[in-house]
Amino acid sequence: MNTDTSLTFETLGLARPLLRALDARGYQHPSPIQAAAIPALLAGRDLIGCAQTGTGKTASFALPILQRLHAEGRRPRRPGAPRALVLAPTRELAIQVGENFHHYGRFTGLRHTVIFGGVGQNPQTRALRAGVDIVVATPGRLLDLHGQGFIHFDQVGIFVLDEADRMLDMGFAPDVRRVLDQLPRRRHSMLFSATMPPAIRSLAESFLTDPESVNVAPVSSTTDKIKQSVRHVAREDKTALLLHTLEEHAGARVLVFTRTKHGADRIARKLSHARHAAAAIHGNKSQSARQNALEAFRAGRTRVLVATDIAARGIDVRGIDLVINYELPNEPESYVHRIGRTARAGADGRAVSFCDATEVGHLRSIERLIRIDIPIEAGHPFAVEAPSRRESGSHVPARRGPTKRNRYSNTNRPRRRTGRRYAA
Repeated sequence: MNTDTSLTFETLGLARPLLRALDARGYQHPSPIQAAAIPALLAGRDLIGCAQTGTGKTASFALPILQRLHAEGRRPRRPGAPRALVLAPTRELAIQVGENFHHYGRFTGLRHTVIFGGVGQNPQTRALRAGVDIVVATPGRLLDLHGQGFIHFDQVGIFVLDEADRMLDMGFAPDVRRVLDQLPRRRHSMLFSATMPPAIRSLAESFLTDPESVNVAPVSSTTDKIKQSVRHVAREDKTALLLHTLEEHAGARVLVFTRTKHGADRIARKLSHARHAAAAIHGNKSQSARQNALEAFRAGRTRVLVATDIAARGIDVRGIDLVINYELPNEPESYVHRIGRTARAGADGRAVSFCDATEVGHLRSIERLIRIDIPIEAGHPFAVEAPSRRESGSHVPARRGPTKRNRYSNTNRPRRRTGRRYAA
């Protein structure tokens, strides 16, 4: 992987319209995933990209797609027949990817549209009839519109499967295979995933040809710019501790995670009653409600956003100062995805986890995955005695210095800030 700090988007060979769009957004230097993926994709290689959100992975495939379509020149657009298709697991992620195509493709003359469920289909079918070059879609609505004859796959020359692990977690594997079965055999394909379990490898092998493999920040790592800590607390005191923590971080933009939709609504109500500008986002909310909550959070009208794991996967909001795990996730990998909402695009961030007696097992699983003992904060007013790590059988042995396996772990050492911003 190229780690040359002098590398720029221009040296990667991107076309002038893309460089102009990147410059307008203040981006000159590619992130590691972009530096590795863009040359391979511009060369026409299929690609497997293992990278978490916040690493700039969307631009790593959006820019090469725009470059290729722009180089092909303007063609008569056939209604409902895109040349590139990006499949995303959630509405929020699809919208985020669509925004990237809008920003980076603004000077290319290319058209895109975003297709997802939960809203009326008429605006989406109108866009398809008018003709688009790129479609970003969630699987269910895409197959629905395909079944109605509004979209055709025979012109698709580029296919992207984004967030493949979440796609399978959400049960979309059959839909993904139905889409793949409809695509032309000769195409340029790529898969991106935050984790790479055997099921994802098997899926990749089924539709990629001799792919280039790019791996950035494996799931067992956590970004070194996030200061992590855990606060042990009785379950009944968690809300009081949350209010106390928000007061400690007055003015911070905060993302709070809970395990359930009901819990997200309950916490948001309690925060609102305590005069904190808060909103909840989860799968039971309407699309318009979710979008309104996200826009209010981005604009700063809402200070605290309470979310479930699946709803938050597509959140791309800059400047999140603090992530609070009100409840620890059942799956340790979700912890990495959660705290990755902060410290994005080169910024610093903080993650605080609340742990009651029933969640100690989850905490130990997380620590085994990320290979560090998360520092305990015992000085808060609702502290309870932390169980011994050795007694729980999962103490992570201390190391004298950074090693290859823990070089991404939080060490709380002072670090030099480069001030460099990476394209999303």
